Amino acid sequence: MAVGIFDSGLGGLTVLSAAQKRLPEVDFLYFGDSAHAPYGVRDAEDVFNLTRSAVQALWDRGCDLVILACNTASAAALRRMQEGGLPPGKRVLGVFVPLIEALTERQWGDNSPPREVAIKHVALFATPATVASRAFQRELAFRAIGVDVEAQACGGVVDAIEEGDMILAEALVRSHVDALKRKMPEPEAAILGCTHYPLMESVFQEALGPRVRVFSQAEIVAASLEDYLDRHPDMLGRGRGGFLTTGDPAKVSDRATQFLRRRITFEAA
Repeated sequence: MAVGIFDSGLGGLTVLSAAQKRLPEVDFLYFGDSAHAPYGVRDAEDVFNLTRSAVQALWDRGCDLVILACNTASAAALRRMQEGGLPPGKRVLGVFVPLIEALTERQWGDNSPPREVAIKHVALFATPATVASRAFQRELAFRAIGVDVEAQACGGVVDAIEEGDMILAEALVRSHVDALKRKMPEPEAAILGCTHYPLMESVFQEALGPRVRVFSQAEIVAASLEDYLDRHPDMLGRGRGGFLTTGDPAKVSDRATQFLRRRITFEAA
C-alpha cells in the first residue's frame, strides 16, 4: 500500500520526510520530475501536462491518492484536474489548502463563508509561475477577507537548491526578502510557498525578523494528510513505496541523499 507524492524535483522530499515521521506505517512512492525541473519558469499549460503525466504514472503504479507536493503544480494543475474528473477511486490533493487553513485557523473541511482573521498583512514567497497564477490569493479568498497579500517571485532559489549550492540559495533568499520588504515593510506572516523553501526557513526567518511568523509547508501538509487518511483509510492504495525520477537516477540519488541527509536511491520512472 502506498501514497504517491509528486514534485518537479527534490523539494517534495521535505513533505515526504515529515509525512514519514508522522505516518511511519504508510509506504510512500515519490516521483520527482527532475528531467523537466524547475517548473516555476514554465507556462501553465506545460506544467499541467507534465503534472497530469506524472500523476497518471503514480496511479498506474497503484497509488490511489497522490499529493502534489509542488506549489507550481498545485497552482497550475490541481483544480483543472479535479474539475475535469478523476478516475473512480483516485484522488489528487495539493499543498495550498492545508497551509491556508493553518494561516486562517480554520479546521479541515470548514466550508463556512470567508471571515476576517487576525493576520492582515501576508508575504508570499514562491516561484514565478506560482506567483503569476494567483492561486494562493484565490484559495485564500474562499476562506478569509481583508488580508493583504504581497507576493515575491523567488527566481533562482529552486535551481540553487537542486544544484546543492546553498550559499547561492541563501544570498538569493536574502535578496528576495529585501525586495518584498520594499513593497511590504512590515508583514505579519510569511508563507514559504514552495516545498524547497523549508530548507531555507531559518534564512527567511532571520531576514524577515523575529516578529514575522513564518509558515512552512512540510509539517502542515503532513498533519493534513494524517487527518485525511484517518477519515479515508481506503485511499492507501495497492502499490509499493520507493523513489522514481525522470532524471539521471544516480545523480538524483546523490542530491536527494544530501537533501535529506540519509541514503536515498532513485529508480528510473
